[in-house]
Amino acid sequence: MFSRMKISAFALPAGILTLICLMVVPTPAILLDVFFVLNIALSVAILMAAMNAEKPLDFSSFPSVLLFATLLRLALNVASTRVVLVNGHEGGAAAGHVIEAFGAFLVGGNFAVGLFVFMILMIINMVVVTKGAGRVSEVSARFTLDALPGKQMAIDADLAAGLLTADEAKARRREVATEADFYGSMDGASKFVKGDAIAALLILGVNIIAGFALGMISHGLSASEAAEKYITLAVGDALVAQVPALLLSIAAAVIVTRVSDSRDLAGQIGGQLANPGTWLPVAVILSAIGVIPAMPQTIFLPAAGLAFWLWHALGKRAARPEPVVEAPPAVDPGRITLEDVSDHTLVTVELGYGLVHLVDDRRGSPLVARITGVRKQLSQAFGFVVPQFRVRDSLDLSPNDYRIMLGGVPLGGGSVRPDKVLAIDAGEARAQHQLSGEPTVDPSFGCPALWIDPAARDHAIAEGFLTVDASTVIATQLNQLLGDRPQALLGPDEVRSILDGVREHAAGLVDAVTPQPLSLAALTRLLRALLEDGIPIGHPLPILSSLSNAVQQTVEHDRMVDLVRADLGALIVGRICAPGERLPVLTLDAQLEGAIVSGLTDPVSGQPVIEPDLARNIGEHIAHLIAERGPHAPPLALIVQPRARRALAGLLRLRAPACLVLSIAELPVSQPIEVIAVIGGPQPPPAALPHPELQPAQSESLAA
Repeated sequence: MFSRMKISAFALPAGILTLICLMVVPTPAILLDVFFVLNIALSVAILMAAMNAEKPLDFSSFPSVLLFATLLRLALNVASTRVVLVNGHEGGAAAGHVIEAFGAFLVGGNFAVGLFVFMILMIINMVVVTKGAGRVSEVSARFTLDALPGKQMAIDADLAAGLLTADEAKARRREVATEADFYGSMDGASKFVKGDAIAALLILGVNIIAGFALGMISHGLSASEAAEKYITLAVGDALVAQVPALLLSIAAAVIVTRVSDSRDLAGQIGGQLANPGTWLPVAVILSAIGVIPAMPQTIFLPAAGLAFWLWHALGKRAARPEPVVEAPPAVDPGRITLEDVSDHTLVTVELGYGLVHLVDDRRGSPLVARITGVRKQLSQAFGFVVPQFRVRDSLDLSPNDYRIMLGGVPLGGGSVRPDKVLAIDAGEARAQHQLSGEPTVDPSFGCPALWIDPAARDHAIAEGFLTVDASTVIATQLNQLLGDRPQALLGPDEVRSILDGVREHAAGLVDAVTPQPLSLAALTRLLRALLEDGIPIGHPLPILSSLSNAVQQTVEHDRMVDLVRADLGALIVGRICAPGERLPVLTLDAQLEGAIVSGLTDPVSGQPVIEPDLARNIGEHIAHLIAERGPHAPPLALIVQPRARRALAGLLRLRAPACLVLSIAELPVSQPIEVIAVIGGPQPPPAALPHPELQPAQSESLAA
């Protein structure tokens, strides 16, 4: 059992137990020396880890590490105090060689000098480093917590715009929460350092007073002898503890003052001080001071020469030409190719010349990254790889305008301000907000919005606005427009890719469908019809299986669509209704439905034609019922005869897109339903219909 457990699982409990033993159990002097050296090494390692971190979260365990390092140092203080007070009368070596070295060598054996050195280190640690780090931690924690709601809203906006997947959004939310926890913990951890410095001062006082008294009372030493032995050891003990404390204080200050960068601290500072213009004023000022007769010229003038050399060397490096890239061969200006006059891309985003910098590689290409995210999200939603988009400039547009084209036909567009941020009122903004900007309308959802300066972004978030940049505005509208047209993005190449993927696992199923009896073109047309009806093809196996059954009865397109939909009825209903729940449905009055089915028909498609006034009344009635139920209510389904489904689906796709239209053949027999209303007839009683075991009789009544 224990052999399977990792050794690391016991490391932390064993370390805590060791700290308790150091505080309670008498410790030999040689073991104290080992722990003192370990404490110094640990402090240096923590400082190096803090300096090499690219961003503060790279050392997110620092607050906990700081706690345990502080406990180790305090435990050593308790153990060393016991040794000093018990064996201090025997001489410096009685408390260990480390304390003896700090007490004798570093301060020359003069305990008064040691006291002053210790007090200076205390002042540096408490007044300068610890106080500054604590203030930075407090401000960082406050700002991070205040900005947390805005960062969460920004992640939600990127997710809605398709810039992030669900897993990436989850990781971003986890990182934001970790950042808030880290700065909150650092705000408290800075108190450990301050408390440790105060404890060191108190322990030094206890050692001096107790050692002076014990030396004279218990061991019969004179005042001068007691002071020489005990106070020297007490000062050495304090210095041994204070040096690691100062290192940890510096590490804490380094962590809380770091700015996220791809380099470590040394590289970040060196890169930002490598500007030649920084060192010329330094050289001039040092030279001016060095020529003053009273100044030590042997120090100032060499330092000025070094500054001049740095200025010259850095200037030469900055003036060094970039590597020459060979230019491509010249193109004949009189030659015209097909690519010059033909656009082979299905989706094109055209930009005015004022928006071209949004796709500039030197500025990070923010629009390209967001459009790539939209393409990835659409591919996941539709079930096939969406063809690549093209972004190009257009002189036909105003500088800040853009246009989204599908197959050369404009779908939408708008105007953005690339140097501003769009603050959208999605219904959560305060009515009496103080935000000012250029009024506009969000092109994607029609919400009122303001173009504001980037500096006012935090203010807008605090007022309840959703803030996005110009690239996100374009990407969001692109996602919305293409999300309603999956069938327009599916072509034979995409269908062939789907078939190739299925063939690796179910080659027989693919061969049963194509190339006989269905050609690639016929299969593409059928899958487009399913996408137009809102059925994703991300799981092609059940679709191809249903299609293999349908082709045994007919190869007529409309009939195959109806057969496949009937076979996939459980899948269609399951997208809007959880298992075991009642499906809220609408039905048509028998006379109304009969009039639609037996009325005029389209001579081309053979489908019923609904009279315009009747179509408007049906659409308005269903839209009114959906609005009454509210945005959070389960979607409604209109159950009709198979012959009327296609005509009514086309009608409601424009007037009430939230309503799913099903034929009675597509409704699973075991699906419980609840009739909400009868269109064109009296309202049904509020009682629900029978349970699933009585559902076949209900289906027969609906079919009648």
